Amino acid sequence: MSSNVSTNTSSDPSPRIRRARLPRVPFWAQILLGLVLGVVLGWIARSTGAAWLGTTLDRIGGIFVQLLKLAVGPLVFLAITVSITNLRNVSNAARLATRTLLWFMATSLIAVAIGLGIGLLTDPGSGTGLSPKDGGRPESTGSWLDFLTGIIPENVVTPFTDLNVLQIVFLAAVAGVAALKLGEKAAPLLSFAEAALALLQKALWWVIRLAPLGTLGLIGRAINEYGWNLIGQYATFTADVYIGCLLVMFGVYPLLLATVARVSPLRFFRGAWPAIQLAFVSRSSVGTMPVTQKVTERLGVPREYASFAVPFGATTKMDGCAAIYPALAAIFVAEIFGVSLGVGDYLLIAFVSVVGSAATAGLTGATVMTTLTLSTLGLPLEGVGLLLAIDPILDMMRTATNVAGQAVVPVLVASREKILDLDAFHSARSFDLDGTEDADGTGAGSADRPRSGADPATVPA
Repeated sequence: MSSNVSTNTSSDPSPRIRRARLPRVPFWAQILLGLVLGVVLGWIARSTGAAWLGTTLDRIGGIFVQLLKLAVGPLVFLAITVSITNLRNVSNAARLATRTLLWFMATSLIAVAIGLGIGLLTDPGSGTGLSPKDGGRPESTGSWLDFLTGIIPENVVTPFTDLNVLQIVFLAAVAGVAALKLGEKAAPLLSFAEAALALLQKALWWVIRLAPLGTLGLIGRAINEYGWNLIGQYATFTADVYIGCLLVMFGVYPLLLATVARVSPLRFFRGAWPAIQLAFVSRSSVGTMPVTQKVTERLGVPREYASFAVPFGATTKMDGCAAIYPALAAIFVAEIFGVSLGVGDYLLIAFVSVVGSAATAGLTGATVMTTLTLSTLGLPLEGVGLLLAIDPILDMMRTATNVAGQAVVPVLVASREKILDLDAFHSARSFDLDGTEDADGTGAGSADRPRSGADPATVPA
């Protein structure tokens, strides 16, 4: 009898309480939700005059940008230094670096040509109702003298306190080359730099997760401060910048991928999309750099080369901010101030865009590059003041274009050098930025990586 009772008891499982789980919202959906809420809250703040709401949106957006900027100095220094030393593990490192730089320049030249063409066809400064008195000189300006003499810092502290990224890149390059020359003697220092870089990327990944909140604050602040009338006033110029960036991102880059790298553009964008969407929100190439490097490696670019090309591109490769935008801005300002530009001026714009793009430094905004272009052409710097109000809205698309180019060029070079892992490229998938980080703090965990032999249906997209 007792055995029967025991059997009945074991066959009757005790009821289990199942906890209902809320569905996880994908990161892109969080970004979209932040964008919509930002527009709504910004409109409410502006239409009702709710100062507290406007201040809250301003603080949220400002804190997000400040957190990104907090990591810029050490991130650039460590990334550039470590990436240069990693080149010792790559065969034909000098040729890789040279070809990377040449492709940076070539794509910038194509981008500035597109910007000039669109500007000449649409006359973005006409019909705006703006006049020279509406402008104002910016607080920070750029000139060739400042650009050339400002590369070398006066000391090793000021570049980090003043966030002069160009000087930080110079210091990092010197440190990286010196470490290569020292060899084994520099090994302890390089180990420390690699550990510090991993730690910094881990912390920056936490900041990246705040991007939906940052989107809400930044968009809400822009709508509250400027309203829809501003967008209407700059409608042609805004459309020109977006169209130019879209042509480069979805026209030039796919063409180069298909003809030069001989890979699928659709698969590239599928793998690179997390970095592009984050760049659109954060407006910072440097802040997006850990994600850009992750997607580049997932697209089959060897880590040793990607760790050089991506940080190098994040500080110098700016097709949106340093090519398309300055070209359109120069035409816009010239039309407002009644200055006629000739063929020589257009060639100067192209020259500045290709050579001076490092002045943008991967930070939000393109004021320094714009002032450098205007001063080279002899146009009034007060024209920059006409563009500052609309800049946040334009900067989102410009930065997305920058980051897309920073991922495209390593794929092009790696493919031409026969070091691109085609299996990895074809299996690269988008991943959720809200996933679990790797042990090294540089991205989503192993759950987002396709495994060889795995059923594609079971691999997270």
